[in-house]
Amino acid sequence: MTATQNPPHEHPKTASDSAERRYATVNPFTGETEKAFDFTPTAEIDGIVGRAHAAYQQWRQRPVEERAGVVRRAAELMDERRADLAALITTEMGKRQEEATGELYLCSMILKYYADNGPSFLEPTSVTPMMGKGEAVIETRPIGVLLAIEPWNYPFYQVVRVAGPNLVLGNTVILKHAEITPQCAGAIEQLFTDAGAPEGVFTNTFLRIDDVEQVIADPRVQGVTLTGSERAGSAVGALAGKHLKKSVLELGGSDPFIVLDVDNLAATVKAATMGRMQNTGQACTASKRLIVTEEHYEPFVEGLKQAFSTFSPGDPADTSTSLAPLSSERAAQDLHAQIQDAVDKGATVVAGGGRPDHPGAFVEATILTDVTPEMRAYREELFGPAAVVYKVKDADEAVALANDSDFGLGATVMSSDLDRARAVAERLEAGMVWINQPTGSSPELPFGGIKRSGYGRELSELAMFEFANRRLLRTVPAKKADRPVGG
Repeated sequence: MTATQNPPHEHPKTASDSAERRYATVNPFTGETEKAFDFTPTAEIDGIVGRAHAAYQQWRQRPVEERAGVVRRAAELMDERRADLAALITTEMGKRQEEATGELYLCSMILKYYADNGPSFLEPTSVTPMMGKGEAVIETRPIGVLLAIEPWNYPFYQVVRVAGPNLVLGNTVILKHAEITPQCAGAIEQLFTDAGAPEGVFTNTFLRIDDVEQVIADPRVQGVTLTGSERAGSAVGALAGKHLKKSVLELGGSDPFIVLDVDNLAATVKAATMGRMQNTGQACTASKRLIVTEEHYEPFVEGLKQAFSTFSPGDPADTSTSLAPLSSERAAQDLHAQIQDAVDKGATVVAGGGRPDHPGAFVEATILTDVTPEMRAYREELFGPAAVVYKVKDADEAVALANDSDFGLGATVMSSDLDRARAVAERLEAGMVWINQPTGSSPELPFGGIKRSGYGRELSELAMFEFANRRLLRTVPAKKADRPVGG
């Protein structure tokens, strides 16, 4: 099956599909249900886990260079199919074509990074014993079948940053993707199959939420990773704990973007706009809270207003479109409700604030100021094209406001004085801090947060060790037999 063919379980679209089934391609620009898919039958789950476990027993024994070769070939196939896969992303969750292409380019980089570097990451580490003779080494070994529960906002990137390191390590992966990106899920499975991964090494499923616990509870499954909401993370983390399984959670974020003293305000506004509006604001690491010292506040807000005024809704498949729809009509309604709550309680709308007069799941590029703690926008993650700007008197107040959040994913500090920026960065409660650049992603850089943004790390060398047996091998020379008496 090629990237343009359909995943398993597809059936022809009927008028009642959207009501009967939850896995469906609903184009957020047109609102039309283009394809729908059956749930994976509950009775088949045991067999799926069994095949993944059997595959693990063989996959772990293959030389790491062979496993890495399959991952590299998947990257090459992704490069070859990039145009078709980008169109699939745009159709299913509304990402602009340029950004969809960029997502796939990053995915290919990630897979190649682990194919090239994974074998060396897995080399044993020597430890000098403090007591006794002999030697000790720490080995990195796979642990088994993993369940990956992944979201729609980066439908390929979120999956490959789990699959890349773990397939090279020797684990096998069962995927439960978001219900609105089923074709992307099927295309990823096909990439690994066509790259030479044996049956069961990477398996896509259309699991019901109610069937997730059956997979986590299965003794053949050794870990679960989830990227998603706090609510989903709390539920999955509880299930993992209940069944004594390792878990990694990458949850929400409300990243601060702190503007201290800057020489180039125009460049700072441009960075803030990019940080907030990437993927139509549907990114956990988007710059959602813009915290600006009072000396720069007024010109910053004016510059941001001008920048946001350039975003207009359109077809995400059209390269001239600047504002894509949100992933679904429900997502658009939820974001607008958060904005309206702030307005009703006294927030100032500097730009946008409403739903444009345009078909599709659109929300205007919005800037809010005068947001206070009793408003939903102060505490909740705004997952879309809406920025909140705060004015602070100095760095101390900026740090206090930045840390006054349940989240702790990423943060940005903008300053011409690098020593001052590093001093502020040192005080921020976040898993990732970027200076003079919005939070981003690259294969060699660890990704993850603290507090209610989750735990564990993806990407970089660290990702190789999250679902690994860091096994100690201690070797002591055998004692020689005593000589016989009189010998």
